[in-house]
Amino acid sequence: MGYKVAVVGATGNVGREMLNILAEREFPIDEIAALASSRSTGDMIPFGETDRELKVRNVEHFDFTGWDMALFAAGSGPTKIYAPKAADAGCVVIDNSSLYRMEPDVPLIVPEVNPDAIDGYKKRNIIANPNCSTAQMVVALKPLHDLATIKRVVVSTYQSVSGAGKEGMDELFEQTRAIFVGDPKETRKFTKQIAFNVIPHIDVFLEDGSTKEEWKMVAETHKILDPAIGVTATCVRVPVFVGHSEAINIEFENPISAEEAQDVLRTAPGIMLVDKREDGGYVTPIECVGEYATFVSRVRKDPTVAHGISLWCVSDNLRKGAALNAVQIAELLGRRHLRKA
Repeated sequence: MGYKVAVVGATGNVGREMLNILAEREFPIDEIAALASSRSTGDMIPFGETDRELKVRNVEHFDFTGWDMALFAAGSGPTKIYAPKAADAGCVVIDNSSLYRMEPDVPLIVPEVNPDAIDGYKKRNIIANPNCSTAQMVVALKPLHDLATIKRVVVSTYQSVSGAGKEGMDELFEQTRAIFVGDPKETRKFTKQIAFNVIPHIDVFLEDGSTKEEWKMVAETHKILDPAIGVTATCVRVPVFVGHSEAINIEFENPISAEEAQDVLRTAPGIMLVDKREDGGYVTPIECVGEYATFVSRVRKDPTVAHGISLWCVSDNLRKGAALNAVQIAELLGRRHLRKA
């Protein structure tokens, strides 16, 4: 027997990716519903790489009673309206927005890092998916933390425009084209030109000078991995369509060598170590697109602290940073709590 699964926000970048990954991983489904706003009602969207298509249904009129899980990729506004309705109807919500992440009674899950935390989902019938940049980082940090206890993390992100949705991808394409043909460059989604540029600003600014994206990386790492770890982040938008990259510097409580770090990362779940000290012996964003793994490269000793390691981390943000992690949560939920004979 399979599950009855709804995908809310099915017509967006992440929603479509959720449908693709559910099909790719052969998630046990008896019935699947693609839900979106009234603007998309009646549209047909593909379900995986088969000829099967789904007719989009209006989330406003959908009854979640009798459905097992709802994967939300609709943003905080619609989620605030429809997630409680689904949860109250007995349908477990797996939410990709930031709405519930820091709620103390809502588990924030990366299955390779804190799977046991999912047991707390029954308090609200809601499980939160972390921020895309946090998700890949904690996958890389977890085995290292278990080995030598992380004291402090300094991370700089290089985040693709797909993290800002279709509008961000369109803006990069349109500005790049405009530069080559001599047309005016319009800025709508981003605060400055993104084509051939980098922007050290994602989400709103906070009183201390950090941005909300940077705050998310700190707060979510504390909730998922360990509140004792010091974290500081600088989050930057770069002119890449898909794939987030991170330069991570880690200070440990205990001694650790680059070779020991490589060894533990090589066998850690969810990680692909590609670390040859030669031209091209590392992974870049374009190479991670469509992949499940979080790729780690450039593992090396940091000589400026007693016990330090620096590394480079890359992942498909639409997958591990969003859709894949949500489906992995659904798989974990099924194994631990919603088993079907």
